[in-house]
Amino acid sequence: MLEQGPMLKKRSAGSGGQIARRNVPPASARSGAAPKDTGTLDLALQILDYLAEQASPIALTAIAQTFSASKSTVYRHLSALARHGFVRRDVTTGRYAIGVKLMALGETSRGNFEIVTVSRDALLKLRDTTGQAVSLCTLLDDDLVVLDLMHGRSVVEFTTRPGTRLALHASAHGKIWLAFGPEALIKKVLSAPRPAWTSHTLTDAKTIAAEVQAVRKRGWSTAPNQVVTGVNTLAAPVLDHRGVLVGSIAIVGSTQFIAPKPVPAQLNAVLEAARSVSRDLGWKG
Repeated sequence: MLEQGPMLKKRSAGSGGQIARRNVPPASARSGAAPKDTGTLDLALQILDYLAEQASPIALTAIAQTFSASKSTVYRHLSALARHGFVRRDVTTGRYAIGVKLMALGETSRGNFEIVTVSRDALLKLRDTTGQAVSLCTLLDDDLVVLDLMHGRSVVEFTTRPGTRLALHASAHGKIWLAFGPEALIKKVLSAPRPAWTSHTLTDAKTIAAEVQAVRKRGWSTAPNQVVTGVNTLAAPVLDHRGVLVGSIAIVGSTQFIAPKPVPAQLNAVLEAARSVSRDLGWKG
């Protein structure tokens, strides 16, 4: 599932209105054509992936239209997934959402990453110190993936979930990975399409390269208005005992509270959280 920017909604009672909403790309844009002998499985997995991205249950007709498939075909896939607990059907509305088993498997998988367990206390402290939402990311098969997210005290709630993939060229987490991650990563990003999520997204190759160099020099990154208008992220790298980048930690919030040029208190809190987790992973720097 590729979610290039966080979804936001008001946390105040009775609100629930979205401030910004991402667009879900069609299935053909999210994956290549499936081999003939795996086409059926491929569609079922794409449906599951699609449901996992949604903030609320989705009607059968809408799912079928999304994948340009017949309702009967989609219904068969949903029924099979439901029998195994990967999908649930709301008995009142007849709409579909991800099931408990999928969520349980996700939590089990997430627990396999040492950094999630090791960083828990540091993330809690960072959230409580800054009052902002905090996130933890890592790189999986060249995809930047959210491993953990804790909400802050803001009236804006970030509904990005663990498993969400972020844009390497547009996000603060991504800039950390381009600056301190594998050397081949930035070459791959600069040779691939770089969508503009807002009018402030960095898409020019020379501009991105210069920004990455600046991040490498100062040791932290921001992305004000570059993924979602009105939102900024302040991120720092997490290293392991080899000095290799294994994660990135950040605070996420409104540009009203996290300025394009972060205040020293926020910057120090994020850097200390990243250093604390790095030390717990054996880093000696």
